[in-house]
Amino acid sequence: MKTKLSILLVLCFFLSFPVFAQEKTKKELKTERDLEKQKEIEALIDSKKFDFEAQKANPQGGRFIILDYNTYFLKFNTEKTTCDLPFFGRAFSVPYGGDGGIKFEGVPENIKVEKKKKNYVVRASVRGKEDVYSLIFSIFFDGGATLSINSNNRASIYYDGRIRAPVTEDIQK
Repeated sequence: MKTKLSILLVLCFFLSFPVFAQEKTKKELKTERDLEKQKEIEALIDSKKFDFEAQKANPQGGRFIILDYNTYFLKFNTEKTTCDLPFFGRAFSVPYGGDGGIKFEGVPENIKVEKKKKNYVVRASVRGKEDVYSLIFSIFFDGGATLSINSNNRASIYYDGRIRAPVTEDIQK
C-alpha cells in the first residue's frame, strides 16, 4: 500500500512540473513586454513628442464621463501643441460663439519632466488665442496617462487616456 501511495505522489509531482514551468515563462514574457513598453514610453517622453488620446473626462465637482469614438486628443510637441478636448464644468469667461470645448494651438513653454517610481510627470504651459493653459501629464510606464488642464477662464478638468507615438499623415496619390 505504501509503495502505491509513494508512486502516485511521485507521478503527480512529475505531471505538475511542466505546468509550473509554463507559468514561469508566461511571467517572463509579460515582464519582457512590460520592459519594451516602458522603453517605448521613455523614448516618447525624452523626445517630447507624443499624442494623448482621451478616454474619460473628470470635471471638477462632477462624475467622470466616458468619451466615445476616440476623437478627443492633445498632440504634444515642442514646436506646436494642438488640443481638441471636450469641456464639462464651470466656465468663467468664454468667447462668444465658442463651441464649449478646449481647443487651442500654441508653442509649449516651461516644459519640465520629472521621473518618479511608477510614472513620469510632464508639466508645460501653452498660450492659446484667448487663454493660457497649464498642462500636467502623469504618464505611467504602460502607456496610461492622466492630463490635468488648468486655465484662467475655466475650472480645472482631468482626462484619463493613453499616450502613443505621433501619427504621421502620409498623403498618397
